[in-house]
Order: sequence, then C-alpha cells, then structure tokens
Amino acid sequence: MTLIYQPSDDSILIEQVIKKYAKNKSVLDMCAGTGILAIKAINEKAKSVTAVDINKEAINSIKENKIKKIHSNLFKNIKNKFDLIICNPPYLPKDKREDKESSIATTGGKMGDELILKFLRQSKSHLKRKGIILLLISSLTPKRRINKLLKELNFKSKIIAEKKLFFESLFVLEIKF
Repeated sequence: MTLIYQPSDDSILIEQVIKKYAKNKSVLDMCAGTGILAIKAINEKAKSVTAVDINKEAINSIKENKIKKIHSNLFKNIKNKFDLIICNPPYLPKDKREDKESSIATTGGKMGDELILKFLRQSKSHLKRKGIILLLISSLTPKRRINKLLKELNFKSKIIAEKKLFFESLFVLEIKF
C-alpha cells in the first residue's frame, strides 16, 4: 500500500484561493492526492475537473463522481488543455532519513525543485491561452532555477497567498503567460 498525501497546511492554503479562480473553468488538479483541491474546484462551480496523480491508490480513493480521474506521471497521460491548473507538488529536498514510501509524497527531488521544474516545462502545452497555474511552493524549495525557468517560458508569476509556519513559509504562486 502506497502512502496518500493527506491534506495539511499547504493543501489548505491553496484550497482557500481556488474560489477566486475555478468558476466556469476547466480545471486540472495535478498531484491531486486525496482530491481535496479538485473537490473544492467542483464546489466552486468549475465547468470540468480532472484530478491527476502518480499514485494509483490516491486516484482510486477520490470518490467524487464529477471528477475525471487519471493515473499519470505529471502530464504523460494528459491530452487536453485547461483554463486552470492547480498543483500542490512534493516540494521538499531529499532527506535521507525519510523512508522511500513517504518521500514519494513529500520530496520534489534531490534539491526539492526538480519535480516543479518538470511540471512547469510540461504545463505550458496544457494551459489554454489565458490560463492560470496555481502552484504551491515552500521557503525550503530552492527558487533560483524555478524563477529562471519561469522567465525562459515567458510566464509571469506573483505570490497570491502566504502562510508562515514554525519551520517554513508556504506560498501560492499565480502563474500566467
């Protein structure tokens, strides 16, 4: 049995901003986990919602019938374009003390930004012309390469929500062309 990332401060922070963005939009919840963000988008009157996760058990655990569920490693099995792409990815640097199962849900790569960089590169071809990406990152996630890639892809980003925790700060970025 594979660990399904349970909603925490990061999920709750990004969930709070979905209301402003989801209404009448086609929404993709990438790295969906339990589906908390996809369900919030449905509740906020999104036109359609697709939830994607690399963890098949996570996808199978989402019970909301109005959500299309796809098992995929990022955009590998995704064909459509979306108005809104929401992503609360694993964003922490590799910690050798963490077990392998848990690290799948929390670790974004050796430095913590690798999965986000891959996501951003792939997302551009799945975002509609005036589409928006909502991406959660942490103060523990290195930002230099992320900011450089955003510039290369001609994305503009700004912080739209922030939460300070004991050991880190969380940020929701609004990203668009």
